[in-house]
Amino acid sequence: MSDAIRDAAEPPHRAVGLLYQNHHTWLVGWLRRRMDCSHSAADLAQDTFVRLIGGSLPELREPRHYLVTVAKRVLIDHFRRRTLERTYLDALARQPEAEEVSPEVRLQIVETLLALDAMLLGLGHKPRQAFLMSQLLGMNYAEIAERLGVSVSSVTKYIARATEQCLLFALDADL
Repeated sequence: MSDAIRDAAEPPHRAVGLLYQNHHTWLVGWLRRRMDCSHSAADLAQDTFVRLIGGSLPELREPRHYLVTVAKRVLIDHFRRRTLERTYLDALARQPEAEEVSPEVRLQIVETLLALDAMLLGLGHKPRQAFLMSQLLGMNYAEIAERLGVSVSSVTKYIARATEQCLLFALDADL
């Protein structure tokens, strides 16, 4: 087989199938070395190939390099989700017994937090930091401007943009 995985005439699902056949075992091993869990590595390898199915696969001269790039993104999402879930569950564990929520509600909250996290990531670094400093740390705009090395006017714009995104998110999520 040539170094190029896909030529222009080949259907994308066939190219992903060949990529899977030729590199799945290798990718699971690569992920296992980073995760110390063969089951999670196998799951994340599957998630990596699922991501490839939905998109257009370019011609690949270095398929393993491409797979590592996609797998790293899957790993980042996995670790972000796991951290967010752990943080939420830790906060939930500190709640009094009377405030315990059902597993269904807990899942809905975690999914909402993940969606909020993704929405905030889309804002860019400084707007996201400004919003979080304002909402979570209670900092005023002047303090945020100083910390970020920007003007108060910029902080005002950042917060307005983040607030608009939150409102759109709430409308879309029907909160």
